[in-house]
Amino acid sequence: MKDEVPNLKDFDKRLRDEAAEEPNLEVRQDAPTSKTQIIAIYGKGGIGKSFTLANLSHMMAEQGKRVLLIGCDPKSDTTSLLFGGKACPTIIETSGKKKLAGEEVKIGDVCFKRGGVFAMELGGPEVGRGCGGRGIIHGFEFLEKLGFHDWDFDYVLLDFLGDVVCGGFGLPIARDMAQKVILVASNDLQSLYVANNVCSAVDYFRKLGGNVGVAGLVINKDDGSGEAQAFASAVDIPVLAAIPQDDDLRKKSANYQIVGTDKSQWGGLFAALGDAVALAPPVRPTPLDQDGLLALFDAKDTGGDYQLVPATDADMRGKNAVIRETLEVIYDEA
Repeated sequence: MKDEVPNLKDFDKRLRDEAAEEPNLEVRQDAPTSKTQIIAIYGKGGIGKSFTLANLSHMMAEQGKRVLLIGCDPKSDTTSLLFGGKACPTIIETSGKKKLAGEEVKIGDVCFKRGGVFAMELGGPEVGRGCGGRGIIHGFEFLEKLGFHDWDFDYVLLDFLGDVVCGGFGLPIARDMAQKVILVASNDLQSLYVANNVCSAVDYFRKLGGNVGVAGLVINKDDGSGEAQAFASAVDIPVLAAIPQDDDLRKKSANYQIVGTDKSQWGGLFAALGDAVALAPPVRPTPLDQDGLLALFDAKDTGGDYQLVPATDADMRGKNAVIRETLEVIYDEA
């Protein structure tokens, strides 16, 4: 047990140093020139990014495109639907094991294929053992070592968790790693809040000279209520597709079945989405403020008609409050 104490201290120091280190997010000034379209997809956790991306990538491959799908979500679930529910070994986990064994990581250790789609997961640290955003930075550095810039693909699709705003998750926008961003959201306040945050990030880095723009919004689980469509109009981006809230889609997704294929009744929807993704130009959005976002919804559903009531000093003191009627100093009797 005595030998473990120094190790724990070193581990604690390493975590603190890592947390204190600022990621390098300098903005590149040169416009992207690669023939490969690198597209970052952002959305709230659980909104259906993985479902959308697995089927989109599969349909693109059916259309004759060379597609690489990279999961950048610490949950490592981007490729689960594509691979029939099987877990894909992550780059971070695999590189750690190989390093301990004194071996080199080969592309076949971390990249797998199905239906013409090549796919991999960056992964992330275990809870409490590191920064997810920094894990993404390390993951991309490792991809460069594997030869990322020499790979020949028509499309590279990056699946990012939009809820998290720390540096690593903003890499595609801040470093011009992607030419454009696609948002996935539904007709609910939380997913549109995340989409609006990403629009704010794109707008911010555009002001600094960045080139990344938003290609559009994919409305998933669309119930026809219209809030997501109204959001797209308000921030001035197109709707690329509206995937309906449908029981057949829900069941097939839950059973890890691909619907982004000509063999499916939903094939036409994903084929049209693939065309839209390819052609949509990256535009600079006009993000909303909080009141503007709430205004997309009925006030009775969001509490948007509530007026702020200021607290008082007496409120804060509670039962300890002593109301002084005068500032006059009263001396004790001698």
